[in-house]
Parts: sequence; structure tokens; C-alpha cells
Amino acid sequence: MTDFKNIAYLKTGNQKQQLAFEVLTKHKVLEKLVDFDPLLVGTIPINIDIENSDLDIVCYWKNKLDFIERIKQLFEKETHFTIREFVIDDKESVIANFFIDVFEIEIFGQNIPTELQNGYKHMIIEDKILHSKDESFRLEIIKLKEKGIKTEPAFGLLLGLKGNIYQELLDFKI
Repeated sequence: MTDFKNIAYLKTGNQKQQLAFEVLTKHKVLEKLVDFDPLLVGTIPINIDIENSDLDIVCYWKNKLDFIERIKQLFEKETHFTIREFVIDDKESVIANFFIDVFEIEIFGQNIPTELQNGYKHMIIEDKILHSKDESFRLEIIKLKEKGIKTEPAFGLLLGLKGNIYQELLDFKI
């Protein structure tokens, strides 16, 4: 299984993964976020991205205001920078978006260790599912995403999951 805690796997991945590695390392994005235990998650690491997929980075903050200030300090000069606060599943969340080179980057922070955040857990489960299926399954996920269906609902459709797809995926047994 891929060690998603170290982005070195991107160096030998597909073209977009290699480009992601280059952008993240050249601009030291994860290094700048090291105090927040950053992890790259989402579709690019598991090779189900589409043309406009962004680089999703989950972070763990202990003090929300300090996190917001640090993100602004580090990235507010980047193209189309925005930062906002949400409550997701009763958890305070901070989301920043901006562009570096060809990628939109989304930083998602919660007061939850990154390995316990749903974004990371979903990616790990989706990766296991992809490895348990054939290539046509992966391509079908990509087709659904290209039609505008989000990642987790796309998996839910192909796996026949019902109800809260996000929770069903977390409970999915391979």
C-alpha cells in the first residue's frame, strides 16, 4: 500500500502526480504547513482525478485563529486566495483556496488529527477499493466525476451504497 504520509510516491506516478510533486516541493507548500501535520488527500494521490482536480491538503490546528493567521501569512499573496470558516459535521473547519502554477490548492483545517479527518479516511478506503477492483471500475469513477458527480457519491453509485454515502464509505468493508 502507498505511504500517503510522504509525497515521494508522486515522483513515480502519472504525469499529473509528478507535476503535483514538482509544484508542492518547489513552493515548499507542505513544509510551510508542517506545524499543522499536513497530508495531501483527494483524487490526485489515488489516480482518479479529472482535468480540473485540485490539490487537497488536510491540516490539524489546535488554535483556529492562529491557523487562519498563519495561512494568510503564508498564502494570501497567491492568485485568487480565499479563506472561510464552516461547520461541517458539527466540527469547526477552515478552508483556504488559491492557485500556484497550474494547480488550485485547497487547504482544509480542523481541530482533528489529519489521519482521523474524513478526507484522509475516505481517500484510504477509496484507494483500497480501487486496488480490489479492475481498471474499468477506476475509469467508471472518472467518467462519473467528469459528469459532475463528486468522488464519494461516484463510489457510492458504483458500489450500490444507500443513505449517507460519506458515512457508508467510512464503514465499507472490502
